Amino acid sequence: MRKCVRRLAPRTLRGRLSLVAVTTAALLVTVLTVAFNTVMDRHLQQQADAELAGRAAAVATTVDTSGPRVRVLETVNDRLLDANVWIYAGPRLLEKPPSATADGILSVAAARLAAAGDTDGTCRSVTTGDHRSVRLCAHFVAGRRSAATVVTALDLAPYRNSADAVLLGSLVLDSVMLACTYALTRLAVGRALRPVRTMTDRATEWSAAGSDERFGAAGQPAELARLGASLDALLDRIRTVLRHERQLTGELSHELRTPLTRIVVELDWWRARPRSDAETRATHEVIAEAAQAMRAICDTLLDDAREEARTDGTAPGATAVVPLLRRLVDRLGTPQRVTAVVDAAGPQTAAGVRPALVERIVSPLLTNALRYAHSTVTVSACPVPGGVRISVTDDGPGVPQAFVGDLFQPGRRADPGDGHDGAGLGLPLARRLARSVGGEVTHDPAYTAGARFLADLPAG
Repeated sequence: MRKCVRRLAPRTLRGRLSLVAVTTAALLVTVLTVAFNTVMDRHLQQQADAELAGRAAAVATTVDTSGPRVRVLETVNDRLLDANVWIYAGPRLLEKPPSATADGILSVAAARLAAAGDTDGTCRSVTTGDHRSVRLCAHFVAGRRSAATVVTALDLAPYRNSADAVLLGSLVLDSVMLACTYALTRLAVGRALRPVRTMTDRATEWSAAGSDERFGAAGQPAELARLGASLDALLDRIRTVLRHERQLTGELSHELRTPLTRIVVELDWWRARPRSDAETRATHEVIAEAAQAMRAICDTLLDDAREEARTDGTAPGATAVVPLLRRLVDRLGTPQRVTAVVDAAGPQTAAGVRPALVERIVSPLLTNALRYAHSTVTVSACPVPGGVRISVTDDGPGVPQAFVGDLFQPGRRADPGDGHDGAGLGLPLARRLARSVGGEVTHDPAYTAGARFLADLPAG
């Protein structure tokens, strides 16, 4: 049963609101119609009783109760007054309508009313054998020495016809009112929901394109302003998610480029000419190491994406920094003209960050230094209050002064035509990962003999 009701229910909000409005109006109209027709029936009955009372009063003027016996006087309009009139002297019938029989339904009802004694104004409705409704009322006529009762009857057919006509007219009017209510409600709700449909279409279009357009609350009704604010917040979250997805995709491609290049180079070198078993094993080891590095890169970036919602601002783990820097330099390799030096003269330091994450933070800094250095790259680590500072220094041309403000903007490069295949994502990735664990990556503008980048990490 419930399923059938759900299937019959309108699917649109406009249809449901229209149905609710029509249902409410139907209930109200039904109550008003019943009340109106009830009042009308009572009013018509009171009119009939008033007419019967007036006729009985007129007949009472022809009844003489001054003597010991009740006498009915003859008048000029005697036939008109005798129509549907019974006159009783106590229980004795003095006169009755010419067409009525002594044992007829109306005569029996009139006798019962007369037997009620001195009760004046008593009325009763009777249905005849031909299904006519007749109203009878008794009028007591008291005299000095005798008394009489006049019973008058009235056919209620004209009154019933009037009541039925009023009922039919009210039903027709109710139907017209309900139809108008439904039409006007659909029209009003449709016009009221038109801005909502427009906002929905725009929100769908803007969310698909990641647009910066927003609804705002200026000049909008309170309800639409709240809806616009909710949609704006939702669009902001969608845009943030899309931006994070694009950023994660770019960072993955950027970080995976180096190990993929090593794999391609090793395969090309291995296929260039026949190799010995030892050389083949060495190639396999390099490919396996690069594949493991790719896996570590993916795990690190994906873990960082999952942990962006953490509240303590730290990543669990501890890393011996200097050994990791040495492994990283050996893995990345250095150009023939460049020498990479890991300065381990200071005390041994540990960072309170997982090794894979430290590697992902330092790797872009070291890669850029090896790419732009003329001859030397120096990597060092030293303790600072509350953490560890890793310094990556090169003797290259340094960062152009005009580009310092855009240095950590994703996709920005100082000179896109410098012959290097960088995508401008390494430094932004390093800073984002460092900030995710409560650290920071900065450029040292005071160093002018090349470029120096500093990675500050929490202590282990």
